[in-house]
Amino acid sequence: MSEATLLEARNLRKSFLTAAGVFAGASRGAPRQAAVDGVNLDLAPGETLAIVGESGSGKTTLARLLLRLIEPDAGEIRFGGRDLLAARGAELRRLRREMQMVFQDPFASLNPRLCVEAMVGEPLEIHEPALSRATRRERVGAILETVGLGADAMPRYPHEFSGGQRQRIGIARALVLRPRLVVADEPVSALDVSVGAQILELLQNLQREFSLTYLLISHSLPVVAQLATRIAVMRAGKFVEVGVAEHVLAQPAHPYTRALLAAVPEVPA
Repeated sequence: MSEATLLEARNLRKSFLTAAGVFAGASRGAPRQAAVDGVNLDLAPGETLAIVGESGSGKTTLARLLLRLIEPDAGEIRFGGRDLLAARGAELRRLRREMQMVFQDPFASLNPRLCVEAMVGEPLEIHEPALSRATRRERVGAILETVGLGADAMPRYPHEFSGGQRQRIGIARALVLRPRLVVADEPVSALDVSVGAQILELLQNLQREFSLTYLLISHSLPVVAQLATRIAVMRAGKFVEVGVAEHVLAQPAHPYTRALLAAVPEVPA
């Protein structure tokens, strides 16, 4: 692994039982469908790699594999030069704090029973238990200010916020540990266009401020055009095209990429 590589995956594979396989039980010959099929990936510090494809192409499964939220059937994952799949106990906890996720649905991803202070502060309780309550509160207030919400949001609950504000809370929760990698899974698809544009601008500003590396999951090429430095086009569990964002958007090499581009009226510069 190169020193210039933060995240590396080799020959990553994951399959699931099909509906027919579920009814067949756990027998060795039960039908399975490959969700991720031999993916190789390299992500350099500070860049934004966008994984683009239609629903069902394997994008979210790949993201969850890379964060080790689910286990692969085969392959290797290295993060910061360390073998992520071999990590256990304290080492795995150290790696997890450096890799955080922003989820697609700001309504479903927040616990309605917790106030904002508790939700955003929870990662600190888990990973930095020695922090005093006052210090933790100060850290939560600071990150809420950074994402465009005041510290007065701390005692309030998710139902009191709009969709865009809830996504800002989710981003604050992901960033409170100062991770190196943020995986954003369709971060604006549940928001209207104007609010989504504000969230994309926020993500760009945060990347500069905190030297973040992004893995962006999206089906939207306009979103990709705004944020990505590189694009990997995914179809049926495989990457069919990988390249610098400008080249892929301006001169797509694969028919599937051309079809995705043709599905939107215009890709903004």
